[in-house]
Amino acid sequence: MLKLCSSAALGAVLLSASLSVAADEVPSDPDPWEGFNRAMFQFNDYLDRYALKPAAQGYRYVTPDLVERGVSNFFDNLQDVRTLANNLLQFKLHDAASDTARITMNTFFGLGGVVDIATPFGLAKHDEDFGQTLGYWGVPAGNYLVLPFFGPSTLRDGIALVPDSYLDPVGEVDHVPTRNSLYGARVLDTRAGLLKAEALVSGDRYLFIRDAYLQRREYMVNDGRIDNEFDADDF
Repeated sequence: MLKLCSSAALGAVLLSASLSVAADEVPSDPDPWEGFNRAMFQFNDYLDRYALKPAAQGYRYVTPDLVERGVSNFFDNLQDVRTLANNLLQFKLHDAASDTARITMNTFFGLGGVVDIATPFGLAKHDEDFGQTLGYWGVPAGNYLVLPFFGPSTLRDGIALVPDSYLDPVGEVDHVPTRNSLYGARVLDTRAGLLKAEALVSGDRYLFIRDAYLQRREYMVNDGRIDNEFDADDF
């Protein structure tokens, strides 16, 4: 609880600072750093192709579906802590109350989150992060940015990774090998969940992923309201 309060305070400070310099409009060109971004994209793609993707395929091949679902549920439950804090920062009190109930129910009655018993009880899962919180309060996304290891982002979302990292319960694990194992397992679980989505990628992979990311983030920040449609010429 102390860490949650500290993280919320840090988030409030960064939010206040960001609001003071926020512009009224997003850049007309969201990707002025395309040269750098493409280089980082190629770097990440190389690591994924020869390390992460094969590991995720092997994980999916040897892991029973029930176990895989339990692992995903476990990390989803940890993610709900971040969502709760950001819903509070956005004053979405109804969603925050639902998040609190989800965390409590799944942690204490769902084997530490391995079993999702909250969803069947009508407690919908939300997904909020500090980048969305900044966007909610009017901070523009800024330039598109591909981060090494982290992948697609924006200037706003990249900065938001810092306060969000303080809301990660895995970081509270003192035993370093256990903590690193949890980080690795989460990355593997996330990558395994994206294997089927690769079939949707067409044309220039960089442009497809960039545009899909920016559209998705706009959707999430605006709680499902999208102003612009995809430009078919980009594909």
